[in-house]
Amino acid sequence: MTTAPRRHRVAVLVRSGVMPLELGAVHQLFGVARDADGRRLYDVRTCAARPGPVRTDADFGLDVPHGLAALASADTVVVPASHELDESTDEATDRTPDEAPPGEERLLAGVRPDARIASICTGAFVLARAGLLDGRRATTHWLSAERFRRAFPRVRLDPDVLFTQDGRIFTSAGEAAGIDLCLHLIRSDHGAAVANDVARRTVVPPFREGGQAQYVDVPVPEPAGEHTGAARAWALENLHEPLTLERLARRAAMSTRTFTRRFRQEVGLSPGAWLAQQRLVRARDLLERTDLPVDAVARRAGFGTGASLRQHFARTLGVSPAGYRATFGPGTRHQKVTRPHPRVP
Repeated sequence: MTTAPRRHRVAVLVRSGVMPLELGAVHQLFGVARDADGRRLYDVRTCAARPGPVRTDADFGLDVPHGLAALASADTVVVPASHELDESTDEATDRTPDEAPPGEERLLAGVRPDARIASICTGAFVLARAGLLDGRRATTHWLSAERFRRAFPRVRLDPDVLFTQDGRIFTSAGEAAGIDLCLHLIRSDHGAAVANDVARRTVVPPFREGGQAQYVDVPVPEPAGEHTGAARAWALENLHEPLTLERLARRAAMSTRTFTRRFRQEVGLSPGAWLAQQRLVRARDLLERTDLPVDAVARRAGFGTGASLRQHFARTLGVSPAGYRATFGPGTRHQKVTRPHPRVP
């Protein structure tokens, strides 16, 4: 009888004014992740500076069972936002929005040096105050970007993307981008099939690229107006074919210029970047579910040749298709692996 592997430990560090949506999303997404035998893959615990009551930004509070000692055994630490502490002026202490709440710069002192640390929304302020983002690329909610940039000039802030990775440090934009980041971490640990299953269970989009724009001009097109949704749906059914900008524009009955502009407004990416993203998703799925040769996977996903697929995998995931299949392919148990995380553009 084999012993079940130790679950990956996730600690969620909450502070006064925590946003329940962000806290709940972390618990829900990691909590429903299962391996091929139906076993839970993550153990998620909520902790605070000291156990006990913690206010939220809603009309209810939390009774947090764990203190900062929980951070010492965590494999991943997630810090949700607190607009109360990250952005609001404290009139009682004359604290400006850019000054740290007392002691906050020491909250992450007990985290293991090899643990992942991730922030959601303005949780990035905590990482920055701890010095973890100095010289690193990071993001936060676009509404807080200027305040963040003034307070932490040594951070290479990118306010336009959904989430970033710089080594073991991950940051994400507003609430929904935290969902994208959690799915990215699950996908990095256990492959696309597990992450897609989590997305299906929680009824969220399975994949949005980290480099996608935070603010999409037309997130929901007018029903009677021109939009690119039908062309995107057709492209997903025909990824194996050469899909030029001209072909996609014709499907939407638009000029290439109008199609490109509308596409970026609706999706936050160029048509070419979106196609490359979707083809990579298709290739990963085929490598996990089938025994097709790499060249056949490349053709079905629209990369044309195995050499092209290998190039995309090396640049985006840091592994070869064969290496990816050895970890996540048929017959594997989707256990956590010790390889570099996929690169976030």
